[in-house]
Amino acid sequence: METFDAIYQRRAVKHYDPEHRLTPEEETKLLEAAIQAPTSFNIQHWRFVIVRDPELRRKIRTEYSPDQAQMTDASLLIIMTADVKAWAKKPERYWCNAPKEVAELLVDWMGPFHEGREWLQRDEAQRSIGMAMQNMMLAAKAMGYDSCPMIGYEIEKVAELINLPDDHVMGPMLAVGKKIKDVWPKPGQLPLSELVIENKF
Repeated sequence: METFDAIYQRRAVKHYDPEHRLTPEEETKLLEAAIQAPTSFNIQHWRFVIVRDPELRRKIRTEYSPDQAQMTDASLLIIMTADVKAWAKKPERYWCNAPKEVAELLVDWMGPFHEGREWLQRDEAQRSIGMAMQNMMLAAKAMGYDSCPMIGYEIEKVAELINLPDDHVMGPMLAVGKKIKDVWPKPGQLPLSELVIENKF
């Protein structure tokens, strides 16, 4: 599928074939596409929690969300999380293939840029989640699948269920699978004239 076709055809699909499963090769292809997304300083904050346990998926659907069928029926349910302290955890590994002088420059800059700026650490982690998730949704569409990003769940409760570390943040969930029902037409995009500002507000 062409890139622009995937962009325009991607929709938040709610109804999936509960019997369908992606192959291990397809899962790997999807996740490898996700991690091609950019991150600040190449930190790669993302941590993808694939929820395979049917009982855990049922619990999330029935107890911690407004009963969203895609949480149990989609082939994959991925909770997008990120490590907000990834910048401080062996940062040299993010630049292991770069020229030595480039790696040293960026690794040395990483600490002073992030230290004491918790708001920035969290913002960067969430930005990284968003870019990786968009890659994953477009990759799914290009592979003939559909997806649905979700924030309609009790974040704190689900964080407990998956034993989210204290230095991680929760992002949206992403359902991926084979749709069984067409979606509504797009509800409407705002015109660019309302969205694009030249130079200043």
